[in-house]
Amino acid sequence: MIYLKSNTRNTGTSYERKAAEYLEQQGLVILKHNYRCRQGEIDLIARDKEYLVFVEVKYRSQNRAGYSLDAVNPAKQKKISKVARYFLAAEYHCTEIPCRFDVIGIDGGCLHWIKDAFGFCI
Repeated sequence: MIYLKSNTRNTGTSYERKAAEYLEQQGLVILKHNYRCRQGEIDLIARDKEYLVFVEVKYRSQNRAGYSLDAVNPAKQKKISKVARYFLAAEYHCTEIPCRFDVIGIDGGCLHWIKDAFGFCI
């Protein structure tokens, strides 16, 4: 019997959509999905009242490789910060907009939303 590995990009996109739906139910307005630039990618960019929110979504079907939230390590935070700075400069021509970095971890069927999970990293 042959088992085909599922397309991880399609899986990731599916869970990013679920995370976006959850955030919308919590009152956030999704502005961008999968914002990409030469610095990298941010899964979701949203507005939460006065805050611009950059959201990283991580999914794990099992915890063999660790829990989803553990994947947003300092190196990943630094990369997300660089993309956020680029976005602010390119879209708003300013980097002094109130913003925060949230992480949504999905382990199996459990969704965990960490607001203000980290600050700008340089």
